[in-house]
Amino acid sequence: MDGSRGLFDQQLTDLRDNILYLGDIVKIAIEQAVRALKEQDEDLARQVVSGDEVINVKRYEIEEQCLTLIATQQPAASDLRAIVAAIHIVTELERMGDYAAGIAELGARLADQPLLKPLIDVPRMTKIDKEMIQASLEAYLKCDPDLALETAKRDAEVDQLYNQVYRELLTYMLEDPRNITRATYLLWVAHKLERIADRVTNICERVIFMSTGEFKEFNF
Repeated sequence: MDGSRGLFDQQLTDLRDNILYLGDIVKIAIEQAVRALKEQDEDLARQVVSGDEVINVKRYEIEEQCLTLIATQQPAASDLRAIVAAIHIVTELERMGDYAAGIAELGARLADQPLLKPLIDVPRMTKIDKEMIQASLEAYLKCDPDLALETAKRDAEVDQLYNQVYRELLTYMLEDPRNITRATYLLWVAHKLERIADRVTNICERVIFMSTGEFKEFNF
């Protein structure tokens, strides 16, 4: 094997490992943010908020890694698409981290108030989001457009749950104006979870472009 190609392959492996690491941090942040909300744990919520800086820093570290690879290795064709895809993917992951921090902020505000209702659909949305993140990154690693497509389709599941939450919370607001603030906060939580799924769909679009050279915009 050519020495320079061997080095480049190792650098690509390091890049993929860093993307997976960032994905793991983001999934943990989402899970902890929703757990803090459900358990009314203000300390945990504040930890998620402060931890968002770690996600931000890691995103820019990976971007710098990508730019260095492009400048020093001058990759062509599939390698270049994979590196450019990595830049887009970490941007989407960083935004998901922002949503997790936003959920945690809302959880901190609600920590000293009785929960308006048992959280059922919100944890379901969280579970699907995490599964979608994992699958989208696997699709990236395997250069698998079929897995990317199937993962993107799950956005419809999250949308359906969001609509259920929206209708239910609207009913609470109409029944008693005193519920409006808490219901609004929970609605914002659900909206952020819905947006996370949208961001995963963006990753899937990028994986398909990386794999096939064709750009497909999904709207499930």
